[in-house]
Amino acid sequence: MLSSINSRAIIPVACAVTGFVIACCVLLYSFVKEDLTKGEIQHAADLADTVIKSTRYAMLKDDRDTLSNIISSIGEQKQVEHLRIFNKKGLIMFTRESGERYKFINKSAAGCKECHVEGEPKHSLGTMSQARQFTNNAGNSILAITAPIYNEPACSNASCHEHNADQKLLGTIDIGLSQTPLKQTLGQLKNRMIIFSGMVLILTVGAVCALLYNQVFLPIKKLTNFTETPQNGMLEDDFPEVSGDIARLAHAFQKMSHQVKELEHRLLHKEHGVNSPDSLS
Repeated sequence: MLSSINSRAIIPVACAVTGFVIACCVLLYSFVKEDLTKGEIQHAADLADTVIKSTRYAMLKDDRDTLSNIISSIGEQKQVEHLRIFNKKGLIMFTRESGERYKFINKSAAGCKECHVEGEPKHSLGTMSQARQFTNNAGNSILAITAPIYNEPACSNASCHEHNADQKLLGTIDIGLSQTPLKQTLGQLKNRMIIFSGMVLILTVGAVCALLYNQVFLPIKKLTNFTETPQNGMLEDDFPEVSGDIARLAHAFQKMSHQVKELEHRLLHKEHGVNSPDSLS
C-alpha cells in the first residue's frame, strides 16, 4: 500500500495537517484557559474590593452587627465558597461560617504563606499574587483571593480603634470562589474545539486529497496509460488531457519512442543490406 504514489503523497500531508491543527488547537485552548482564569481572578479581586468598600463605614463605626450581615449576605452568593475577615494576628473576626469565628488562621496554609514566607507579613501583593487555587475538604476546586485591609487616617483617628497611625495593615479579607462554572465552561470549550478540529481535519485532508488527485494523480495515471499502451511499438499521436510538466513528459516519451523506432528500422535495413544475396554477387 505504501509503495503507491498516492499513499506516499497523501499520508505525509495528512499527518502534517493533523499535527498542525492539533498543535494550534492546544495552543488556542491554553491561551483561552489562561485568559478565563485571569478574568476569574480579577472578578474575585473586584469582589474583595467591593467587600472592603461595603464594610468600611461599619468598621469606622465599629458596627459589628452590620459587618456580620454584610459578610453573610455576600457569602450567600452561589459561587462564593467562603468569606472571612481576620485581623493582623490571624484571628477570624467575621465569617460566613459561624463555626470559624474567633479561630486563628494557620499561617502556613494556602494563601497565608505567600505573605508570611519570610516571617514578617508583606504589606502589598499584586492581584495575581493574591490568588491561589486549592481543593477544599469537600473536594471542590477553589479560587481564593487574599486582600489586605490597610490603615487609613480615618481609621487611626477613630475613637473606637486601638491601633495607631504607624500600623500599616489592619487585617485581611479572604474570599474563595468555586471554580465549577469555570471548569464547566472550559469543558464545553474543549469539546467544541475537538469537534471543530475534527471538521477542519476532514475538510482540509479531503480538499488536499481531491486537489492532489485532480492535479497530480489523475494526470500521472493518464501518462502511465499513454506510455504503457503503444500501438505497433509507437506511442499514439492522441495525447491525454494533460498540461504543464506532465504534457512535456508525455512529449518526451513520444519523441523517445519515435527515435527508438527509427533506430530499430535503421538497424533492420542495415542487417538486410549486409546479408542480401545481391550484395554478395
